[in-house]
Amino acid sequence: MTMREEIEAAAARYPDRRSAIMPALMIAQKEHGHLPGPVLEEVAQILGVERVWVYELATFYTLFHTEPIGRFHLQLCDNVSCMLCGSEALLKHLETTLGIKKSETTPDGLFTLSTVECLGACEMAPVMQVGDDYHGNLDNARLDALLESFRAAERVASVERAAAPAPGE
Repeated sequence: MTMREEIEAAAARYPDRRSAIMPALMIAQKEHGHLPGPVLEEVAQILGVERVWVYELATFYTLFHTEPIGRFHLQLCDNVSCMLCGSEALLKHLETTLGIKKSETTPDGLFTLSTVECLGACEMAPVMQVGDDYHGNLDNARLDALLESFRAAERVASVERAAAPAPGE
């Protein structure tokens, strides 16, 4: 199914196509990795809504990215429970280990580091979301192990991409 078809299917679930903007943005971001201006305009055109409505949502919610992000988006919770359990020290450890600051992406494009207000998982504090997965009860050793597992996954994916036939072969 194409992105347009997926967005049309999502819009069909709502009485007002404007209500489908968030699901449409999620579909578009999954397809493109982020939401640059031309993609936002395409979403508005597909839904038949004002461009400003699409831009408003895409730039308001932190789950949408108008700029490219790393393959692994590390979102460390910095709300009270996580802060009290050491998230500030974990952020400094990540910045040092990755050689980047919060809101930056590693030069290899592998990691983007962000802090988020609350992940709603206080029972696992300190917690970090990577993609759809939560990783809790973090300390420096667990963070280092996670980073290495992501690097290993990327190495495997790189080998698989190199071994895959080129499109049309």
